[in-house]
Amino acid sequence: MRIALAQLNFLVGDIQGNTKKIIQAINDARGKHNADVIAFPELSITSYPPEDLLYRPALYPAIDRALEEISEHSHDIDLIIGYPEKVDNKLFNTCAHLSAGKIQHRYHKQELPNYSVFDEKRYFQPGSDSCVFDLKGVPVALSICEDIWGKSVCGQASKDGARLIFNINASPYHTNKIELRKQVLHQRVTESGLGIIYTNLIGGQDELVFDGASMAMDSSGEICLLAPEFEEGLFVLDYTDGTMTSCEKTPARLLEKHEAIYRALVLGVRDYAYKNGFEGAIIGLSGGIDSALTICIAVDALGAENITAVLMPSRYTSSMSMEDATEMCHLLGIKSHTVSIEPPFKAFTSQLEPVFTGYTKTNTTEENIQARCRGIILMAISNKTGKLVLTTGNKSEMSVGYATLYGDMAGGFAPLKDIPKTMVYELSNWRNTESRMIPQRIIDRPPSAELRKNQIDQDTLPPYEILDPILERYIEQDQSPEEIVGAGFDSAMVEKVVSMIDRNEYKRRQVAPGVRISQRAFGRDRRYPITSGYRE
Repeated sequence: MRIALAQLNFLVGDIQGNTKKIIQAINDARGKHNADVIAFPELSITSYPPEDLLYRPALYPAIDRALEEISEHSHDIDLIIGYPEKVDNKLFNTCAHLSAGKIQHRYHKQELPNYSVFDEKRYFQPGSDSCVFDLKGVPVALSICEDIWGKSVCGQASKDGARLIFNINASPYHTNKIELRKQVLHQRVTESGLGIIYTNLIGGQDELVFDGASMAMDSSGEICLLAPEFEEGLFVLDYTDGTMTSCEKTPARLLEKHEAIYRALVLGVRDYAYKNGFEGAIIGLSGGIDSALTICIAVDALGAENITAVLMPSRYTSSMSMEDATEMCHLLGIKSHTVSIEPPFKAFTSQLEPVFTGYTKTNTTEENIQARCRGIILMAISNKTGKLVLTTGNKSEMSVGYATLYGDMAGGFAPLKDIPKTMVYELSNWRNTESRMIPQRIIDRPPSAELRKNQIDQDTLPPYEILDPILERYIEQDQSPEEIVGAGFDSAMVEKVVSMIDRNEYKRRQVAPGVRISQRAFGRDRRYPITSGYRE
């Protein structure tokens, strides 16, 4: 039995477009690879996650039409495919086996994840029965994503006589996810004795990125096929008497940590832009490290010809910043404009002078006005050109509120939203090893917002090499301040950082969506009340 794993990039809600892509994959699996079976990812027809589109009544007739059209292509190849299915006013996350022009078997997902970025219990009812049937002489079972993370579904399939289980997935990326999947599959194989065909989605969907890395593991726990990360395609193996043999000429290379993160960011930006109808992006290029990395990602995602840099100097912008930003534009081969914010800044402060009577001391108000001048300029160029503004803030800044609402936070997508500052430097250094894109001086100089004279970030924040571990412990690991102090951090510093995190939730609610990299990103992952009397 020759099996094709369809690792494809779908668009949520685009049933007609997804159906066309599914049919093309079926034709390729049959015609180019001589496959007997093709397995698609979870909820392929709608893609994942469809969220509240599942409440739209018109969705289901469109799914039924798609299934009819897809079924017509199952006369000489078997299909394993996922979709949302309504049965007696109950909604199920379904995996179906199609053959001979119709649906032969259906399986309803039993384990519905309702944690982290998942909220499937909001929409779906859990199934209760295993689905085992003969496929080309092999007793196989069907399962969906979360089903494989517990032992009950595989165990029941084994008891029902299955020798091989298809597990169709929409498993989003975070760091070290592939190793985690391998461990889980190995546990299921050890417990059940089943071989596993694991097909995963690829692509960016709002803040989620699906990395693919589909795989096949035989009943001894050996990985017989591993598809590449962040690449679409059909990946083929042969199954004979329990033995799996990859048909791929070149084994996939597991990506090193920084390359995997960078490629996730690139894919997230590319898909967010193109799937939402943007053909290019605009970035405010300051000469600092965050905007430098953001513009590198944008160029790699969308092409240098589609990127516009906007340099917006103020009275506090150093000549070094302008020189480095200009050099980056030359290195990357991108268009650039220079628009001084001095005239609008003077106009705003002049108009506000009567209102500010009695408040003579200059403070962050004037700093924020400068940042908001830049936000207005970027959004105006976006409105005029139809290009997407990419914001440049990182997770460290978002955590403690070191950002200006409607200023540097203004924009449509935030590539670095889940990237701490120390990782920004690591990714910048990694990208320069591939080809020089960022002037070394940008990487080496102390970071500064340049909104007042001689300003550097450490005037306001702890050093990032201290700040970032505190943020990780409090935000991603849910450690208490006492636990963080117990790990060796200064108590006054921990108290200050935790206070900054807690009181800046209102800002994070208004930040653009951005690529999820960690296991606890702001947005879908971490949902804290803005108005709260809780303090630690």
